[in-house]
Amino acid sequence: MGRLGASCDYESLRNVRISENQARLASLGLEKTVSELRSIASPAKPEKTTPVRKYCKRIFVSTSLRRSDRLKGISGDICKSNSLRYSERLREKSGISVQSPKVFSASKLNRRILSYGEGEEEAKRPANAPLLDFDTTKLRPSPEVLSRRCDSKDRGSVYDPIFGICCHFCRQKKLCGEEDCKRCGDLDMDEQCLGKTDCSACHSTNGVLCRGCLKVRYGEEMEEVRENKEWMCPHCIEEKGINPYWICNSSLCLKKRKMVPTGIAIFRAREAGYKSVAHLLMDKLQNAAKRRK
Repeated sequence: MGRLGASCDYESLRNVRISENQARLASLGLEKTVSELRSIASPAKPEKTTPVRKYCKRIFVSTSLRRSDRLKGISGDICKSNSLRYSERLREKSGISVQSPKVFSASKLNRRILSYGEGEEEAKRPANAPLLDFDTTKLRPSPEVLSRRCDSKDRGSVYDPIFGICCHFCRQKKLCGEEDCKRCGDLDMDEQCLGKTDCSACHSTNGVLCRGCLKVRYGEEMEEVRENKEWMCPHCIEEKGINPYWICNSSLCLKKRKMVPTGIAIFRAREAGYKSVAHLLMDKLQNAAKRRK
């Protein structure tokens, strides 16, 4: 009975306190419910009175639009009457003689296009003397730039995307640092570059190597290669079967072989006692061939 009486006293006190709180809220004007307060706080959405405009794409061009012959209403006979452009290979097959729009005058440039060197037989132009069939006098570097050409003898210090000859390994189109080079020094397009090699067999860009790459990657000196008129690049050496393990170790050629590029492997090669990176790879390929047997 004592516990029941205590709970009744607590309930009565609670009800009295609730009634007092409600009276206090009513006196302050705060007896509104939560929903009413939310409706007051959120502003009413304005009604849409303006109609939705349709999207219209505007074209701002100063010239007339280009239309195909079909949309213009031109018949196929008129289209066939226009002169078609043929390549030289298709011209020979079809017998069409169309004059090329590029006509060269009988000058030194024209003679250099037809052949290289003197004599009745036409000689293939060396890769370290590529032909530039335009007026090179307008794009000549300044004397200040050419004076810095010999600062670095290995690969040259002046990068020139027009007159520079690209090395097959480092792919740097730099003017060579050789003091006696007339092509890079005087920009004489009839002379060979003394700082780049040329393969006597293929005369292709695969055999163009600068002094630095020739020494580090293949262990050869530029002076020895220059004196050897029968020098061949690693591609031709492997193709002719002279030394099948002597391969080109540029990143492009190694990727074609599905081999990982060596990167800066000259320090590892010299620590192992090899003359160059090519000698290191040659020994690895020979050992791998022996293990397969």
